[in-house]
Amino acid sequence: MNRKQLIKKYVEFFKKKGHKEIANVSLIPENDPTVLFTTAGMHPLVPYLLGQKHPSGKNLVNVQRCIRTQDIDEVGDAVHLTFFEMLGNWSLGDYWKKEVIEYSFEFLSKVLGIPVDKLAVSCFKGDKDVKKDTESSLVWAGLGFDKDRIAFLGRKDNWWGPAGKTGPCGPDTEIFYWGAKTKVPKKFDSENNGWVEIWNDVLMEYEKGVNGKYSPAKQKNIDTGMGVERTVAVLQGLDDVYKSDNFLPIIRKIEKISGNNYKGNEKAMRIIADHVKASVFIVGDGVVPGNIGQGYILRRLIRRAVRHGRKLGLSNFIVEVASPVFEIYDDYKHLKTAKKNILRELENEEKKFLETLEKGIKMFDKMVKKITGKGSKDHLGHKISGEDAFLLYQSYGFPIEMVLELGKEKKIKVDDSGFLKESKKHQELSRTASKGKFASGLADEGKKSTKLHTATHLLHAALRKVLGGSVQQKGSNITSDRLRFDFSFDRKLTDNEIKKIEDLINGVISKKIDITSEEMSPAEAKKSGALGFFGEKYGDKVLVYSVGKGKGLFSKEICTGPHIGNTSELGKFKIVKEESSSAGVRRIKAVLK
Repeated sequence: MNRKQLIKKYVEFFKKKGHKEIANVSLIPENDPTVLFTTAGMHPLVPYLLGQKHPSGKNLVNVQRCIRTQDIDEVGDAVHLTFFEMLGNWSLGDYWKKEVIEYSFEFLSKVLGIPVDKLAVSCFKGDKDVKKDTESSLVWAGLGFDKDRIAFLGRKDNWWGPAGKTGPCGPDTEIFYWGAKTKVPKKFDSENNGWVEIWNDVLMEYEKGVNGKYSPAKQKNIDTGMGVERTVAVLQGLDDVYKSDNFLPIIRKIEKISGNNYKGNEKAMRIIADHVKASVFIVGDGVVPGNIGQGYILRRLIRRAVRHGRKLGLSNFIVEVASPVFEIYDDYKHLKTAKKNILRELENEEKKFLETLEKGIKMFDKMVKKITGKGSKDHLGHKISGEDAFLLYQSYGFPIEMVLELGKEKKIKVDDSGFLKESKKHQELSRTASKGKFASGLADEGKKSTKLHTATHLLHAALRKVLGGSVQQKGSNITSDRLRFDFSFDRKLTDNEIKKIEDLINGVISKKIDITSEEMSPAEAKKSGALGFFGEKYGDKVLVYSVGKGKGLFSKEICTGPHIGNTSELGKFKIVKEESSSAGVRRIKAVLK
């Protein structure tokens, strides 16, 4: 079974169980300032997991594209991925443990035909704060699972959340498949690598309060996830996801242009294939390489791919390797539309890094001369310091392995342990600096970010009034301090245009206009003049937020929230920066004072 077949079977199965299909949305979260990327299908559903009513009802299903960056350094083995697709189904305060476990089991055993004797499960064993999840284990036992195939594990393995310090959380129950070629063991051991996790049912049963205590959640939710790539590999009898048809065309292209075989070069080829695929999707959702945030992650992925390409004798190769990605994922229409721009961004970043590589090597040579003396030929006994090695990494993208390799060529040692100390010091500083952004988690629906989200609606409307109706939103990012708004426009805004936009918005704020919402079909929403420029496969119902009404209508958009009730709550709107985001896309940063 291939990728498209698995996705189709999954979505159709849950539709028959009364679920509505929802959009596969952008990798750039619209309403969650706590993460750089959409890392799971639940991210676009944050307001609904917290109790807001979803226009498509309580039972939902979709496939969602995701990026996870915490494992970038792990990519290179047979299973870790940066970009992946996640199949998910949700119950927002409706069905509970028995139903979701039975659905999971039915899909795996009946629809996919996986032999039951190759499956095992884990449940939460409980601790001093939360009771043991015997409810889930009894459902599994009722489906025929022997006690040897049901393991009780701790928080590290069978607990989800909260995403921040407070909010919804709960145990999960995971399903494992015996993927090894050897005989299936009678007893399930989670430490045995032969068992591969293929499904996770998260049971949002509790809420963690500011006091650290757990109380029963006001709305109990089900959030499930099944990785497409890993499941396809299992169904194709593979122990390496890079051998499945989700990756094979990319691997074959790397083999062809490098003249090397996959066998013996697995790590380099896996890293190139994974990182290039992830980069295609990230650029496809409007990100360009840069030094902060999503742009920095993108830059790191491209440059790491370039470095590993160098090991295979490749240079200026990213565009060729990226080409099969568009064929594998031809069902993502936005990739096809943006293909030219995506390839241009990847090519430009590769060229920049190739120039940086040369500069970095020159810097290394300067370091060698400085510590050994210009005329000295005897470099033994001298050492590149950890600080200098880290400088090469931070400023020129040189990994420690490359610095060590250069040192070997020059017969000079490198203080790699000093490099690690510098790296850890930098990580701690980064962590401290990012704490405010990443600490709040799922429950971060604070008043400041709610105000700024509402302000994006006013900004969108004002831009269209001042610059013309062809302006379309291309993305947004909101923290508790500022909003960032990307929109289609082909030139820099004048000072006069910026002032007009600010004046328009502040005029609306001063009029103390009510903000209202109503539920309607997508067709009705578009007929009414509501904006919705993201190309989503909207469900049967959508929420439309209006600022004003009748002749006094200023803004009307399809949106998921959160919003304030009246414009008077906003304060003064101020644009602090207007710049280019990518070709044909401008970016505004603004604050409320």
